[in-house]
Amino acid sequence: MFKGSLVALVTPMQADGSLDAKGFSDFVQWQIAEGTQGLIPVGTTGESPTLSHAEHHKVVDLCIEASAGRVPVIAGTGSNSTAEAVDLTRHAKAAGADAALVVTPYYNKPTQEGLYLHFMAIADAVDLPIIIYNIPPRSVVDMSVETMARLAKHPNIVGVKDATANLTRPQHTTATCGPDFCQLSGEDHTALAFLAAGGHGCISVTANIAPRLCREMHDAWAEGRIGDALAIQARLLSVHDAMFCETSPGPVKYAASLLGHGTAHCRLPMAPIAETSRSRVRAAMTGAGLLN
Repeated sequence: MFKGSLVALVTPMQADGSLDAKGFSDFVQWQIAEGTQGLIPVGTTGESPTLSHAEHHKVVDLCIEASAGRVPVIAGTGSNSTAEAVDLTRHAKAAGADAALVVTPYYNKPTQEGLYLHFMAIADAVDLPIIIYNIPPRSVVDMSVETMARLAKHPNIVGVKDATANLTRPQHTTATCGPDFCQLSGEDHTALAFLAAGGHGCISVTANIAPRLCREMHDAWAEGRIGDALAIQARLLSVHDAMFCETSPGPVKYAASLLGHGTAHCRLPMAPIAETSRSRVRAAMTGAGLLN
């Protein structure tokens, strides 16, 4: 259903912290022109935790309008409140999103049964394809393969964004959920290895600033040009490192600002990244040929 190079979009903001609607729309246009194959607005990289519901809706609306059906839009609609996640998913459906990305509930630390009931409630309430977002480092809960297999039986639950960096997961997920269950990596460093283990693509942070290279890497893999794919991944390695030298999305928003896509502003409690981190981001981008 979804494959290749997808991007977890940053949300450009003005210097005063307000949404930069034009900057966001322009950014979406640039992403599509550079070859990005799918757009994910208002995920964690899009600072969804600090957006109001009205702002969340607006960013989804802007993304769908700007993309104009050229590539899929998978709207972030997760929450640690099931009712809130249902409401956000309903808005994504009404706005015309192609799917919803729903993160495992953070802070609550639900059991596996709680995770199952949470996702089933959303899938039952909204007739929209749902991608499970499993990211234990941020949500402090890890959905088991067995729970995912139970959920995969629901016709609206179609895949996973796997940010575990556990490269045995795609194989076990294929074995239990079937080959048509869409598996997207959420971890840039292991994106190629994830594909080799049975994955279908990557929802990338680095693609915010290197969309063409990320697309070329996925194309090379799909065409069997493994050496070319590995060379691109090696070229981007220091960029991947730099994007997580501090908590995301601080580094990637600074990197995007260097390319003229919005400011480096993140809403509190995300602080501006340190000067040492800025230097590291600039050096990595220069080394990869992203900055002159």
